[in-house]
Amino acid sequence: MKILVTGASGFIGSFLCEEGLKRGMETWAGMREHSSRRWLKDERLHFATLDMTNAERLHTQLAEYKQQVGRWDVIIHAAGATKCLRREDFDLHNFQCTKNLVGTLQALDMLPQQFLYISSLSVLGPIREAQNADGTYNDMLSSDTPQPNTAYGESKVKSEQFLKEFASEQPQSIPNSSFLIPHFCYTIFRPTGVYGPREKDYFIMAKSIKQHIDFGAGFQKQVLTFIYVRDLVSAVFSAIGKADVANGKTYLVSDGRNYSSRAFSDLIQKELGVKHVFHFTAPLWLLKVICTLSEIASRLTHQASTLNVDKYRIMRQRNWQCDISPLRQDLGYEPQWPLERGVRACVSWYKENKWL
Repeated sequence: MKILVTGASGFIGSFLCEEGLKRGMETWAGMREHSSRRWLKDERLHFATLDMTNAERLHTQLAEYKQQVGRWDVIIHAAGATKCLRREDFDLHNFQCTKNLVGTLQALDMLPQQFLYISSLSVLGPIREAQNADGTYNDMLSSDTPQPNTAYGESKVKSEQFLKEFASEQPQSIPNSSFLIPHFCYTIFRPTGVYGPREKDYFIMAKSIKQHIDFGAGFQKQVLTFIYVRDLVSAVFSAIGKADVANGKTYLVSDGRNYSSRAFSDLIQKELGVKHVFHFTAPLWLLKVICTLSEIASRLTHQASTLNVDKYRIMRQRNWQCDISPLRQDLGYEPQWPLERGVRACVSWYKENKWL
């Protein structure tokens, strides 16, 4: 089986490539010309230089790969941007690039048997913020109507909607021995916060804990969810070869557990052996001021910052718990990395690689 992973140089993409090789697949790492290959050292990897921001250039590039590959059996589209200086840049990298990729594949008769898209839980926005009488929250569901409140989430929703509309416009089916395979099979994954080795945003928290400082946001109860990168990869690969049940489906992805706002930082503190940590909780109004000023500074320096208005909206959201039962039922997915195990592995990796 031949698979293409776009965004292969990124945190999630590099782990997807590793899994493809581990499963004996002919794995192609799709990336921009000057992207780093730091985490892509395995000599079995094939590389595909793809500029999805330019439809004409992409057509030329994919036409060349068609001569080598014919077509990929599976494409895992993990390319995209989580931090941008301008709102329109999210639209370009997350929506327009997806549209260019799929449209060019169609024009070259290279549509894969399955197209797996990595979206985000943030597309749903703060849709279930109301607390029940007992102080609990309700799960977000894959069937919920997206209400994104960030530029990132909006761009991801546009990509999801494009895939749905594109699929509906294709020929209805291709005969197969036991069922009818749609001409364009796609599956959408919406992971919650993804952490693991090589990831840099959660690493900022680890550095802060090492310096005896923990930063929180807002005083109202917050329920968080997480997904260790290897569990996310497992969920995505569990869909391969199961187009009969996964086609057209959208799955929320987490480790199946809910955590308090301090669970992650407390585990980091435990693994680092830091005895005393000052826990500072900022009121949301102060966080908004900080994020707004940080975004202004980013525009002046032309460097995207982790703290921005989008990040504020994400941090102020109180409920991130989600229902992963469809993923379990359809694809047999069962998370293997609860937060305690994942954080232990992360901190160990940080130490071994001299990040901490």
